[in-house]
Amino acid sequence: MIILFLIRIRLRSVIVIENNLAYNLKQARNQRGYSQNDVATILHITRQSVSKWERGLVYPDLDNLVRLSEIYQVSLDELVIKGREKTVESEKNQNVSPKTKTSKGSHFFENTNKGIFLLILVIVSSILPPLGIIIPIYVMWQNTKYNSFYKSIYLISVVVVMVSLINSYVVVSDNWLKPSQTTVYRIK
Repeated sequence: MIILFLIRIRLRSVIVIENNLAYNLKQARNQRGYSQNDVATILHITRQSVSKWERGLVYPDLDNLVRLSEIYQVSLDELVIKGREKTVESEKNQNVSPKTKTSKGSHFFENTNKGIFLLILVIVSSILPPLGIIIPIYVMWQNTKYNSFYKSIYLISVVVVMVSLINSYVVVSDNWLKPSQTTVYRIK
């Protein structure tokens, strides 16, 4: 009987810690003004994973927990140890208006490797006219607002498509539609 009582107390303390972590994760995210989707995009995970962390169903692994502390600009101690009661009291004392929320750190969203890769892919595709029509459309489809060269990729893709359309027309018209009547003379 005493052992069951001790196990119940042990389980309750684990649940309290879990709820504190979940509550702290949600509060830190809301204070920084991020949505669950924003955090998931930054961490390259699903939004459902962030939701499970905030509901206390699972724990984030250590790598993600460290990254979350960087994103939310709080220490690991504040995320893991900070009690729920202290958080509620500090919210009442702060009275933060929505206009004074801190701005989102755009550097977390930048996906420089993918942005550079898409940009190079578009530029290289301009060499071959038929590929210069298809590949930039695919690149525009793959481009997201979190890539480092988001707007530049769209602009260069549109230019490459237009130039490739003109080049493709020239190649097709010269070879098949209006073949030239060039005569080759042999030099003696």
